[in-house]
Amino acid sequence: MQEKGIDVLLITDPANMNYLTGYDAWTFYVGQIVAVSIDEEEPMWIGRDQDVNGAHITAWMNEKNIIPCPEDYYHSDQKHPMDFFARLVHLMGKSNRPIGVEMDMYYFTATTYEALKRALPNAILKDANALVNWVRLIKSDQEIEYMRKAATLAENAMTVGIEKINTGVRENEVVAEIYHELIAGTEAFGGDYPAVAPLIPSGDDTGALHVTWSDRKFHANDFAILKLAGCFSRYHAPLSRTVAIGETPTKIKDGAKRCVEGLYAALDTIEPGATCEDIEAAWRKVAEKHGVLMDSFLGYSVGSNYPPDWGSHTANLRQGDRTVLKPNMTFHMIPRLWIGDSGIEVSETFRVTENGCETLTDFERTLFCK
Repeated sequence: MQEKGIDVLLITDPANMNYLTGYDAWTFYVGQIVAVSIDEEEPMWIGRDQDVNGAHITAWMNEKNIIPCPEDYYHSDQKHPMDFFARLVHLMGKSNRPIGVEMDMYYFTATTYEALKRALPNAILKDANALVNWVRLIKSDQEIEYMRKAATLAENAMTVGIEKINTGVRENEVVAEIYHELIAGTEAFGGDYPAVAPLIPSGDDTGALHVTWSDRKFHANDFAILKLAGCFSRYHAPLSRTVAIGETPTKIKDGAKRCVEGLYAALDTIEPGATCEDIEAAWRKVAEKHGVLMDSFLGYSVGSNYPPDWGSHTANLRQGDRTVLKPNMTFHMIPRLWIGDSGIEVSETFRVTENGCETLTDFERTLFCK
């Protein structure tokens, strides 16, 4: 905040709110905010009156810094939650200070911005997008432990999903089993809801990476990409594998081998001091050796998040991203190849270590043929 000349930082991204305060509830669909003042010891949570008890339960701050916003500010044509917050800013004597806002976050709407400008005409609104996200890029040891638990959930769910995919089974039935495994967890710990629904494009849909399920039945000589993430205490560990049913074309088998070969090449490149684009270049070198064309996007930073995305919106494994890797950075790396209109994908979530990397899941890297 000092570097950017920001005196008050307004947080609307739920993952950043959780990171700073511990607040955790399904309330991100309504106006709520965490305010960090550069001259205050604690942040301040301001949210819907009916959600205050959730803040008292999950957030760590002093009770005086958990502020209820009256119900009549919500779903109103006359008022906006930011009007209430602006009143607090005036009372704190900070209405003419530089205020940072997360301009490109999902839950910072155009109406929110206009309400702030209208209610704080003397404030200087600065773009502080992803400021907290970049702080979150390097995980603590406790965060890594959360991600390891999430990885265990991902492994278990992937095992069940692959076992369930068979001729005559519907996509939604597979996903139902996956969800059960993700949430039921283990005897030692349960699972949280993932920020992204399990994705299971199959057949001709494997060229569309982000389609969810339907009630389509798998048939003989079909294949599918299964992408999911375990989630523990809001921390994610994504994982994807490709499954083939019946006769598998040689081009699909060869594509899967190239995918895995490129995955190993990229993993071997990971170490502190390497850059994000170095990792992508190692993968691309293998893929291009086999004459495969694809984009330069290999993955992204990952950690704590809420719907609609588990990515952290900071460093990306792609050409041009020169972010230097440091220990306890975590990424989801997604090698994928296009075979005609179809896609093949084998991914891993990894942690940068002191001298290399640790893959958080321990799951066979192959094309699963049934």
